[in-house]
Amino acid sequence: MTTISPYGSWISPLSAAEASAAAARFDGARYVGDEIWWGESLPDEGGRTTVRRAADDGTAIDVLPAPWSARSRVHEYGGGSWTTSDDGRLFFVEKTDQRVWMLRPGGEPVALTPVDDRARHGGLRWQAGTLLAVREVHDDSPVPRRSIVAIPLAGGEVRELVTGSDFLAQPALSPDGRRLAWVAWDHPDMPWDRTQVRVAELDDGLVSTWRTVTSGATAALQPEWDAACRLVFVDDPTGRWNLRREDAASPEGSVPVAPADADTGGGLWVLGVRWYAPLADGGFVAVRTNGADEVVRIGADGVVAATDVPARSRVVVEDVAGSRALVSGAGPGITGIWEIAPDGRARLVRGTPSGLGAEWIPPVRPLTVPGPHGGVHAYDHPPTSPDFAAPEGELPPYLVLVHGGPTAHVGGVADSRITFFTSRGIGVLEVNYGGSTGYGRAYRERLRGQWGVVDRDDVAAAASGLAAEGRADAARIAIAGGSAGGWTVLAALVGTDVFSAGISRYGVGDARLLATDTHDFEARYLDGLIGPLPEAEALYLERSPLGHTEGFRVPVLLLQGADDAVVPPSQAEAIRDALAAKGVPHAYVLYDGEGHGFRRAENVIHALESELAFLGEVFGFETPGVPAITLS
Repeated sequence: MTTISPYGSWISPLSAAEASAAAARFDGARYVGDEIWWGESLPDEGGRTTVRRAADDGTAIDVLPAPWSARSRVHEYGGGSWTTSDDGRLFFVEKTDQRVWMLRPGGEPVALTPVDDRARHGGLRWQAGTLLAVREVHDDSPVPRRSIVAIPLAGGEVRELVTGSDFLAQPALSPDGRRLAWVAWDHPDMPWDRTQVRVAELDDGLVSTWRTVTSGATAALQPEWDAACRLVFVDDPTGRWNLRREDAASPEGSVPVAPADADTGGGLWVLGVRWYAPLADGGFVAVRTNGADEVVRIGADGVVAATDVPARSRVVVEDVAGSRALVSGAGPGITGIWEIAPDGRARLVRGTPSGLGAEWIPPVRPLTVPGPHGGVHAYDHPPTSPDFAAPEGELPPYLVLVHGGPTAHVGGVADSRITFFTSRGIGVLEVNYGGSTGYGRAYRERLRGQWGVVDRDDVAAAASGLAAEGRADAARIAIAGGSAGGWTVLAALVGTDVFSAGISRYGVGDARLLATDTHDFEARYLDGLIGPLPEAEALYLERSPLGHTEGFRVPVLLLQGADDAVVPPSQAEAIRDALAAKGVPHAYVLYDGEGHGFRRAENVIHALESELAFLGEVFGFETPGVPAITLS
């Protein structure tokens, strides 16, 4: 029997704790002999990242025991914090000292790199019997010294293979060990703007000469070596990231491999991320993105075949073995790791479904609405419950989710966080505003020089378009986002009248502070998003939400990590003080021990419950089972 109850007050079987558990954070997966190992963040252990394998009964066994935690801090976002050798040796970057360690099965970790408080490591790869890493050394220079290094396993000095660029990533050693390929770029570019793929000849394990493969006018990524030892990479000279193979006979120096009107590639925010992998038969397994992600197999003859991997967002290729492949990503109600068989069938290796039946999962509706800068892509997740319905004539409240980056994208997946709200009668609208990846270079460059304008206008247009369709209550639309998404939240609150409430997770309030107080990876990011300083200082003031505090009129929830090095707490506290000075209802929650993103179970749960309680307080509905929130 269906119960009639106002939107937002529906009773859901999905608690914040269950939603958090279903949104597991995986960090890589590898084939190790006949086993599959994966990295996993453990919220119940303070966010420690372990490496696990499956026991015979299917339960997970820690390969990396507590208190060890595999987490890199290169570029602050890290990535590639662990890998393995063929015989099951685990190599990992320990979070506390950023050194590389080796763990043999049944043994104790042994340090492979020396004690050096200035050095960080990440992007680990084991190839052709060599352990590669990206090393970052913080000294008195304004830009840390970065290099690709080879780390000996039996002691001895770490060998620096290449350096000479502000940033280096994605090293790939040829199967014969004679050539090294990598990606390089320099300030003020970001890796989705302009990069180079380079190749070095190795002589006795050291670089003798190197050459540039790509023009430097495009954003080439992820060099690999195919089964025939030919160089393959992704590049976007056509405006789409597609696979290309080096070919000296081509005027362009490379030829496309199965070109498509979709992206195989994305924002290189973390080291170690990969969007394709060569297979032993000469083909590839690859992610293709056009809004949503899909995983395909590309045969050696160029024929493309679909797979049945259910993940549609945040999908990456983790590893291959022969013609099998491991991928991770988010699908409806689950974040997981899947193995793809040669026939394209996928089986779940690791992942915790939300436990809800299909009747609780909202039907995802992609939509494109007109905006002042062109069409805006979004995904609508309406309120969905088999047990409840709203009174006739009532329109639902909506939460507009703004992804971070801003060079990221969402694939329209009703994950556990979205279902946490929709199962309670709150609709969710995810917006891929201009600047998002997944729609080609032209769409992501819509934001160039226009951060704080295009993103603000696009989220407002998407929300207004939904309300104009009669699908959302225009008076009860909230907006939420983290990091760069938090900036867009604040910009939309002070610059439009579309939203009735806002939730900012570690959001940027003052672009000048971000430019001067953030880490090196993003130190020049704003040159492209707004303009170079000091020439563009007036524009920074004009765009920053803290420059328009008179525009704050609706309630705001601020959530912040105390140890955030990307967007320090001073940003959230300046917004809090501005809200208090104007008498705008607000709440500020500071989580000790958290950085740029929340990892501890108690904080992840508290943040999600606080968001629901905040919406209930502002929009006037009960939130059963969730503690009330007090607004100052």
